[in-house]
Amino acid sequence: MELEVQRADNMMGVVNAPPSKSYSHRAFIIASLAEGTSQLKYPLYSEDTLASLECCRTFGSDIEVKNMECIVKGTGGDLQTPDDVLNVKNSGTTLRIITSAASLATNYTVITGDNSLRCRPMQDLIQALQKLGVKLFSTRNNGKAPIIIKGGLNGGESTIKGNVSSQYISSILISAPYAQNPVNLKVQGDFISKPYVDMTLDIMRKFGVNVEYQSAEKSFHVTPQKYKATEYNVEGDYSSASYLIAAGAALNSDLTVKNLDSKSKQGDQVILDIVQEMGCNVQIKKDEVKLTSTGQLQGINVELTNTPDLLPTVAALGAMASGTTRIRGVEHARFKETDRIHTTVMELAKLGVIVREEDDGLIIQGGVNGGVVDSHHDHRLVMALYLIGLKVGKVRIKNASVYDVSFPNFPQIMDKLAHRI
Repeated sequence: MELEVQRADNMMGVVNAPPSKSYSHRAFIIASLAEGTSQLKYPLYSEDTLASLECCRTFGSDIEVKNMECIVKGTGGDLQTPDDVLNVKNSGTTLRIITSAASLATNYTVITGDNSLRCRPMQDLIQALQKLGVKLFSTRNNGKAPIIIKGGLNGGESTIKGNVSSQYISSILISAPYAQNPVNLKVQGDFISKPYVDMTLDIMRKFGVNVEYQSAEKSFHVTPQKYKATEYNVEGDYSSASYLIAAGAALNSDLTVKNLDSKSKQGDQVILDIVQEMGCNVQIKKDEVKLTSTGQLQGINVELTNTPDLLPTVAALGAMASGTTRIRGVEHARFKETDRIHTTVMELAKLGVIVREEDDGLIIQGGVNGGVVDSHHDHRLVMALYLIGLKVGKVRIKNASVYDVSFPNFPQIMDKLAHRI
């Protein structure tokens, strides 16, 4: 699918932020591990989260999908062995969290995905789980999917690097309550993207499981427990809302984005600080954000170590701003759906942007034109490039349909807000 984006004169209106993809993944999986039946309200049904939902069904959860809610009858941690190979498509979150959960099934589970997913690193998670007694290995012996997991999570002591992916840590913590013995997990080195782990701990608590964390030692302690079914509301997603917020900042606008919790644990809430520093007026209320802007932004220096998913959004803002924008601290963004530093640089250059790639980020000289770009099958890159189309017009995006991974109906929603004279 190819999208052609025309210039918008302004962004006006009121819109709901999509439900959180990160919280939806975790809610589906934790509810499936819980005792009893959970009512999950306002979850996100996207390509990625549906991959997690289907895995939960395969492991034995009885799941009823409705428009505004999802009813999940949990397994109590007693997972059945899948009848077939689990194909999680392009969902890295599903791959990582389900790899640990598969250790709770009786026999062998095989997990694979599409070509992109089979290139994403898994070795650190494999080694950390092996220290907890799990027998698992990469079929190609390269530390990547397909992964074969034998049931059995003993518990004990393990360590994991903190500078590759916070999803490894969340994966182990989510399944740790069902280990035969307590789990002690120590994070080695820098602890990047910690807000995502904070989100995991937050939803675990809401399902009745507590985790002890020693910040000085960067260590987690989880005793044997069981999740309890609950009624859970999935909050709005600051990651997806970042495109709405960025559009409101980059164009002449009077835009209100609802369904955004001002006290959220989501690290990507920092997008509000970023657009404000660049020159957009931001008013924050309990569950909504109001943006007013003239569309005249100024480049800034941004550290995104804890929020790498914002890289494409902030890069697009930098391309549309005056002056220089420097993004740092996102070396781990090279291990997402694509090498996001490199692909972002490639595509911005096609639009006339003067941009320089660095090891941990990029430097952007503001100034952008229309042109033809490619998504590299990365949902976040599609939506970031779409923002530039709204600003300058005549941007054609190849392989654009992958926005469905996290933000179904993204172009339709943006078109309703974009006013063209």
